[in-house]
Amino acid sequence: MGRIECLYSAQPQEFTPEGPLPEKNLRAIRRALVVPQDRDGFDAGLDVVLAEVRASLDLGRLSEFIHTWWLIACDSAKDQQGRRDVYERAARVQELADAGQSIPRGDKTWRQLLAERGVER
Repeated sequence: MGRIECLYSAQPQEFTPEGPLPEKNLRAIRRALVVPQDRDGFDAGLDVVLAEVRASLDLGRLSEFIHTWWLIACDSAKDQQGRRDVYERAARVQELADAGQSIPRGDKTWRQLLAERGVER
C-alpha cells in the first residue's frame, strides 16, 4: 500500500480504506478527505477557526476542529462511498425540505452510526 505524499491539493486523493487511520494533524486529515464537499468544508472551516484563534489567542477551538475533522477523515478512510452517499442523501433531504415535504428520520443515533463504522470518540 502506497502512501500519499502530496500535502495539500484540491484534487481527489486515493486513501486506502484498509490502511491505517490518518494521523491527527491538519495535513493528514485533509489528505484523507476524498469527497470534494468534505475538503471544501474543511478548508472553509479552517479559515474560520484560524481567524477565531488569532482573535482570541485560544487554541481550544483549533483542537476541537482537528478532533472533529479527524473523526470525519477516519470515516472517509474506512468508507469512501459512504461519505459520498451522505452528501447525496443530504441533497435529497434538502430537495424534500425545499418542496415542503416531510423529511424521513433515521432510527440510529450518531454514536451508533460512528460505532458501526469503527470510529470511536
